[in-house]
Amino acid sequence: MKGLITIMILFAAIMTSSAQSLGYQDLGVLFSQNDNIGSARFIAMSGAFGALGGDISAINVNPAGISVFNNSYFSGTFNSRNSETAASYGDADYNDRKTLTSNNNFLQLSHAGAVFVFDSAYETTWSKFAIAFNYRITKDFSGNFLAEGNEAVTRFDTNPFDLNEPKTLYDYTAGQFFETNFGGEITELNIAFSAVHQKKIHVGFALNFYDLNFSQQSFLTEFNSDENENKLDVELYQENFTTGAGISANGGFIYKAHPNFRFGLAYQTPTWYTEISQDTNYNQDSSIDFGETTFFPEGEEPLSESNNRQLIDYSIRTPGKLTASAAFIFGKKGLLSFDYSNKNYKNIKLFNGNFTTENQFFKNQLRNTHALNIGTEWRIDQFSIRGGYKFEQSPHKSLRNLNNFKQSGSVIASDNLKGYSFGGGYNFGKFKLDFAYSNNNRTSLYNTYQQFPEVDPIELQIDNRIFTTTVTINL
Repeated sequence: MKGLITIMILFAAIMTSSAQSLGYQDLGVLFSQNDNIGSARFIAMSGAFGALGGDISAINVNPAGISVFNNSYFSGTFNSRNSETAASYGDADYNDRKTLTSNNNFLQLSHAGAVFVFDSAYETTWSKFAIAFNYRITKDFSGNFLAEGNEAVTRFDTNPFDLNEPKTLYDYTAGQFFETNFGGEITELNIAFSAVHQKKIHVGFALNFYDLNFSQQSFLTEFNSDENENKLDVELYQENFTTGAGISANGGFIYKAHPNFRFGLAYQTPTWYTEISQDTNYNQDSSIDFGETTFFPEGEEPLSESNNRQLIDYSIRTPGKLTASAAFIFGKKGLLSFDYSNKNYKNIKLFNGNFTTENQFFKNQLRNTHALNIGTEWRIDQFSIRGGYKFEQSPHKSLRNLNNFKQSGSVIASDNLKGYSFGGGYNFGKFKLDFAYSNNNRTSLYNTYQQFPEVDPIELQIDNRIFTTTVTINL
């Protein structure tokens, strides 16, 4: 009987809580984003290959570019990523915010693919054909951050061992500590076809198959006490493991208007993830979201309780993307390339469940975004040097308006992404060796106390530094 009463008290204590882990609307945005990972040449030029082609990673921008190749080849890429995340979390007066910095290093095979080029054996206006197969990491989720401070908030302010009425309130706090760990990735397999018409127009089409794996483990710890300084520390643990499969298509053309100028246009359809499965220890569809909660009353044995795991299947449609491109070619000396992309995050939609609130969030809180990629390359005999810049607008409307963000129901939101890159390569004849360094940064807000509008979110400063190496072998 006592155990039943204890569980009922715990149940009442968490009825008003809200998740500190990413919800459906946050995952919808996250699964719609692209890290533009590819070959070292592609990364060094910030992915500005829509009118350029000649690199297998350009499939993801404009598949027409694979028929720019003069011969068949294979390439593979490794990258090493260092991510530094500075998390600032303060006191309730915002005067003494504490910053903790987390560093993570990752090494992975980020891309591998091959292009097969065939010249036409017949007299025809179609002079060349190309088929390509490419694997790459589309989105890398791996990372973590820590935050510590005191926002004078107590989410768990009663002891489940306390059966008295009224219960003692532990509504004084020495602070809060939050840690979250992300893992997994979205990988992509591209199968593309391209052909050249009258040696001026390259057209291409690709099918893209996605494999999604995402995980998050979060810990929120409160250090609370009552008016007599009796302590009650509480730890809330939540986890989410999500898998899925998706498909999209993209097509485009490149037109060589002049030996020194070409432009391109490409469209990528929405990606349909029709088989997303989520396994969590909290329920996003209910106010009962507590996951596993452990109470540490001073002088007593800790008490842990958790609700049943939630196994949920749903589908998601991510937005399509339109890319317009131009490139200036200066003979064999060098080039300058520009890509402009438009992506409407309002078109994200969740299916096969009660997602009215989340779909309304996508329409009202997200926006049509713009992105710009600029790349250049210059050659000195067999050696090439490259550089690039990219800008990607945030899909969130409300990040700069703190009150709107708190009321949006979103756990996390990011500001605009800005980055630069440079690199070089050497052509040995039968094979090429390329290197690249890229740096991109953005700021984000992470809301651990959605149910308390007076609590400011964690401020994140995220800096990614990526070293990339690609080996290309002529077939």
